[in-house]
Amino acid sequence: MACKDYKGLSETVAFRKVYDYEGGGWTAGAGGAYITDAYAYHVSLACNHCAVPACLGVCPQGAISKDVSTGIVTIDEDKCIATGTCVAACPYNVPLIDPDKNKAVKCNFCAERIAEGKAPICVEACPLRALDYGDIDDLRAKYGDNAGIAPMPAPDQTTPSIVIKPCPAAKAPGDTTGVIMNVKEVTSVPASA
Repeated sequence: MACKDYKGLSETVAFRKVYDYEGGGWTAGAGGAYITDAYAYHVSLACNHCAVPACLGVCPQGAISKDVSTGIVTIDEDKCIATGTCVAACPYNVPLIDPDKNKAVKCNFCAERIAEGKAPICVEACPLRALDYGDIDDLRAKYGDNAGIAPMPAPDQTTPSIVIKPCPAAKAPGDTTGVIMNVKEVTSVPASA
């Protein structure tokens, strides 16, 4: 919500999405007891500012760029003609077409805040301090090098600039034993009028 407020996003646009991933079940055991392998966890994702962004090379207008010094991937809305190729290319469901602007939009990692020495608004506002930011090598040294869990795709597709500390229930990227329980909330399809 801090991102939506700070960026002035409409109700159909969200740059950070929280996926609810659930699976497993209950089986009858001996003596009427039940055994469970049920699990549920949440994955908070925004743009991963990938080392090899899938969105970058597909834009016919060259509206997407990656800053060589910060690694931030941005969309130049003045160049964008809303073909949706970046939307289709991103395996993380990040860029989307803003129906009000008729332009592709996505998280820019609060580049303007970082330039001022501030944290991205999502990092600053997270009440549980579950988000962090900084040089990716420093983050990997601090938190490990895990760059994906289900329902994310395998990180070798785009080499996302992200580190995830998985919970004990977390499944590997590409896992199909679970289900995204809030598909309508996290898909890029805007609500119909």
